Amino acid sequence: MPPENREEGCWFAEHLEPHEAMLRAWLQSRHPTGVDIDDIVQESYLRVLNARKETPIQSPKAFLFATARNLALNSVRFAKVRGEDTMSRLEDCAVLDERAGVHETVARNQELEVLTKAIQSLPDRCRQIFTLRKVYGMSQKDIARELDISPRTVNAQISIGVNKCADYVGRFCETGIL
Repeated sequence: MPPENREEGCWFAEHLEPHEAMLRAWLQSRHPTGVDIDDIVQESYLRVLNARKETPIQSPKAFLFATARNLALNSVRFAKVRGEDTMSRLEDCAVLDERAGVHETVARNQELEVLTKAIQSLPDRCRQIFTLRKVYGMSQKDIARELDISPRTVNAQISIGVNKCADYVGRFCETGIL
């Protein structure tokens, strides 16, 4: 692998990949239907990496989210032109709530980052079940069917996930970071 590809891969792994779960959750919350989130995420990665070749990116996370927002909005617009109903209002798609002050926005973003890290710290199976339930809104019954496990196991894993995430976030609150 050429050194420039290796360096690009390291930059991607360090600056973009850690935000994927948060980006997917953010897109899902604003575009529950009508937008192919996988395509938006992949196209966002590609555009950020291509932009980085032209000029250094000072805030990769913000650039990634803004790129994804613009791609999602374009997808919604094109769907409307084609006569499709995406069930999403364009005014709900802002990256930042313009009514909130800078301090509130920064605090909210820090809280989301801590919560994302809390979810990422869960054991694999627990994280998978927790994410399906809390981020994607699947019912416990559907999760059990999808993963071929008992609903009781799903319930137990969600409880474990909630408790571990609460403990993780609580540790940050005790240190005064949040």
